Amino acid sequence: MGSLRIVLTGGPDRLHDGCVEEVDNLDDKVKISFASGYEHFSHSGEVTEVDGAVLPVFHWCERTKIAE
Repeated sequence: MGSLRIVLTGGPDRLHDGCVEEVDNLDDKVKISFASGYEHFSHSGEVTEVDGAVLPVFHWCERTKIAE
């Protein structure tokens, strides 16, 4: 399976709102490695158009630290 594009919204200021990321699957939640932890995003059915493609929008829901 190829990478799927999604739009991320919310989260830390340094993670640009509306950025497009590639993920391997469209689980209910995705986990993005960022700084010294993980940012978690969930999809509630919203979509948006980016460069002519309709992409699912994932909203920030929590941050977890990387286990040592």
